[in-house]
Amino acid sequence: MTEDTALPVLSIKNLYKSFGALKATDDVTLELYPGEIHALIGPNGAGKSTLIKQISGDYQSDNGSIHFFGQDMAGMGVAERARAGLGRTFQVSSLALEFSALRNVMLAVQSKAGSSFRFFKSVMNDKRLLDQARVMLAKVGLEDRADIPAAELSHGERRQLEIAIALALDPKVFLLDEPMAGMGPEGSKNLTNFLDGLRKQAPILLVEHDMDAVFSLADRISVLVYGRIIASGTVDEIRGHPAVREAYLGGEAT
Repeated sequence: MTEDTALPVLSIKNLYKSFGALKATDDVTLELYPGEIHALIGPNGAGKSTLIKQISGDYQSDNGSIHFFGQDMAGMGVAERARAGLGRTFQVSSLALEFSALRNVMLAVQSKAGSSFRFFKSVMNDKRLLDQARVMLAKVGLEDRADIPAAELSHGERRQLEIAIALALDPKVFLLDEPMAGMGPEGSKNLTNFLDGLRKQAPILLVEHDMDAVFSLADRISVLVYGRIIASGTVDEIRGHPAVREAYLGGEAT
């Protein structure tokens, strides 16, 4: 679907967040529509991760609104937003490194089911949790790494595991914060192919520095510089936008 035939699933209007004199996000407005990948790009320090944290509930906004399927998310915390269907991966890994890949995903499946964490009863004997977790690992290509501790996985595999965890929560929207970070060319290519199919499950708001991946995946791109969106449009529109080329694409930002 496109914005011409559907209502936005995520609508952000006039969002602000300051830290002292620093305006991390400054009157940010953007929308995410069903079936699309909307990429958010910009130099380091532009406010991209701050915006993701505002959407996910880590930061409460100073002003503006966030609506998710029409519901105002003001005052909702991280857990409540996750239960509503916001699936997030992190720029810095948040995995339980001592647990196997399988157990990391099982904990997410267990959380989605609403059951408490049973520290005194091994969840590893729960066939329902096991089966669901293995399905998620298979979707990201980690079925053969299920029993490996997360600490022993490669960087790229950890990012795949984070996406498996997000999948286990059955999100209505994916918030992906630099999923390609630290990956080599082959890993980035594989993850790009995976994300291209992932949009069929839920739309994606993608923060990413890998411009090859962005231009390959994005239906629309918004460019954030010093907390403000200076341009939004299709890949071709952003490639040819003079202000974008000057502020980001033609600069040295990484």
